[in-house]
Amino acid sequence: MKSSKRKTTPAEPSPRPASPPEPPTTQTILLAVTGMSPAVITETVWALAHETPPVIPDRVVVVTTISGRQALERELLTPAETGANPPNLWQQLRLALLRDGAVTDERLILETAKVVTAPNPHTGRADWLEDLRTPAQNEATANFLLDELRRWTETPDTRLICSIAGGRKTMGALLCACLSLLGRETDRLTHVLVNEPFDDPRLNPKFYFPGQPQLELKTPGGKTVLASQASIELADIPFVALRNLFERDLVRKPVSFTELVRRCQHRVEDIARQNVRLELRYNRREMAVNGKRVMLSPAQAVLMLFLAENAKKKLPPPAKYVTAAKEIAAFAKRLHNQCQPDDFNDWRDQAALPVKFEDQDLRKLLNELRTKLRKAGPQAAALLPFLPQKGRFSLDLNPDAITLL
Repeated sequence: MKSSKRKTTPAEPSPRPASPPEPPTTQTILLAVTGMSPAVITETVWALAHETPPVIPDRVVVVTTISGRQALERELLTPAETGANPPNLWQQLRLALLRDGAVTDERLILETAKVVTAPNPHTGRADWLEDLRTPAQNEATANFLLDELRRWTETPDTRLICSIAGGRKTMGALLCACLSLLGRETDRLTHVLVNEPFDDPRLNPKFYFPGQPQLELKTPGGKTVLASQASIELADIPFVALRNLFERDLVRKPVSFTELVRRCQHRVEDIARQNVRLELRYNRREMAVNGKRVMLSPAQAVLMLFLAENAKKKLPPPAKYVTAAKEIAAFAKRLHNQCQPDDFNDWRDQAALPVKFEDQDLRKLLNELRTKLRKAGPQAAALLPFLPQKGRFSLDLNPDAITLL
């Protein structure tokens, strides 16, 4: 799916909104993940302010690491000049966008950067993260982002704009996933791009936005470029809003990212389950999944008939693979005894499984069946989530969805 891009092309001097729009009744919140380059925040704010109509966030919320917070405070909140109350870069950005109303306007409030925390197993306390490298740190970041998104998505009079332009790719991917779980149709997901050489962090001084006071910038090669010549593109990234699938779970006690993903996956499977139809014939070595016919080996046919018959009769599934292997071997003998000798198409004389049919043979058989379904195309592959999984040896379909002839 292609992203839509909104481009700001600076004029001479750098463009400003025709007039700062009146604050809307709905608050706009920019939530950004960042790392060591806080310029993505100022670039995103500048690009939003130059859309048509202009979008000026009321609050800017930054989620980062310890070093990311230090970089933000050093570059955006520390005045570069000396003297009596010199403005820092964020104040200069507000002045460029809000102009005469910058002092009294309550928009573009940069909240104190939020540092991701993770539980310390040794102390039992939550520690700030220096970086995201381990699975535990990634999980902690996902939970932190989910909690921050809840803060805004459960407030009806807010509109959320999430930026994945900064920080480690993992942070951006997790923010995207969290927004899919909690985001509303009115929320946005964005990425910002700046043309060369303004995307080079080695510029001296650094580039933050086209209207910054330090207009002349030096490239590593010694060339002088003007900040006003920069072009910023804001790409809107479409996302699937899934919150309506499990709205009831959102009003309960908050759960972890992993648990919410699990619940969402189960809900999606419930919806998919309603659209899967399976047909098998005892005397034919084939099955039809949503009308797509799939030829089966004798062992695969035994397995599918066993699973389908148990599901149709609502029988309790075997507790272990070892138990399942024994029950399937006995089921195969039953099929063999039901063979119609005068029916040349009846395959059940081949239904006997190997004398030693054990749990590892069963696992191999299931893997072969999954591969066959994938190769048969999307109609047949729709059955895959409902085949036996870890902790469940059953065909997880409603009895009404199964036809046995």
